[in-house]
Amino acid sequence: MLLTIDHQTRYRFDEPVAHGLQRLRLTPKATSGQSILDWEMTLQGATVEAEYEDQNHNRTTLIALDQGTRELTVTCRGAVRTADQAGVIGRHAGHLPLWHFLDNTAATRPGPRMRALVSSLPVEDDHVTTLHRMSAAVIATVEYAAGHTDAETSAEEALVGGRGVCQDHAQIFVGCARMLGIPARYVSGYLMMDDRIEQEASHAWAEAHIDGLGWVGFDVSNGISPDPRYVRVATGRDYREAAPVTGISYGGGDASMHVRLAVERQHVEQ
Repeated sequence: MLLTIDHQTRYRFDEPVAHGLQRLRLTPKATSGQSILDWEMTLQGATVEAEYEDQNHNRTTLIALDQGTRELTVTCRGAVRTADQAGVIGRHAGHLPLWHFLDNTAATRPGPRMRALVSSLPVEDDHVTTLHRMSAAVIATVEYAAGHTDAETSAEEALVGGRGVCQDHAQIFVGCARMLGIPARYVSGYLMMDDRIEQEASHAWAEAHIDGLGWVGFDVSNGISPDPRYVRVATGRDYREAAPVTGISYGGGDASMHVRLAVERQHVEQ
């Protein structure tokens, strides 16, 4: 499947920014089942300081905000070709050992509710079946609803609250999988919606490492494994390590953010 993506994020500051740095993970991975045909990032109100691969093999762009700017715009456009691999990414690769993805962070650390959810699952020898059942249990417990959690909400807090978004579903799944001794990681990326081109935000899901298969994706929010409509951009132990944009700024007062995102399938004539 050939997908085109147009993703723009605009920040407006109440006052001029004295100093600011942002880390952008907005370039899709060239990985199993996914090839990048074209990708361009343009900036207004900032300049590129460095580009590198981080510890999770994410293509990372470090930018510095222009001194005195009151608006920052980051625009990414490109084309990605995807293939249907039933969610299977395959063998582990990268700078980090597999056991690193058994370690929880503050965002994914289990509490009583997460432990109870895992304890309620039937004992299965087949990890794939267990993980699909766990995914179903998460979405049955945490209703998809925006406005009840934010970037700082932990997996346990979202489970207790009973409402959340794809970020919360993925972090709960990751933390619970690690309780079962299964390496797991958070994935940020894009999803082509069947009923629309314009979207309000990018997407998030999880991957677990299963013996004999390698890394396998689980989109808890939609109850499926990723198919060719999905584009992997960044991975990490939790949201923070795979977040599209992180950073700090001094001055600027309050800031507002507006996101414009379009993901569309291109039909190629034979």
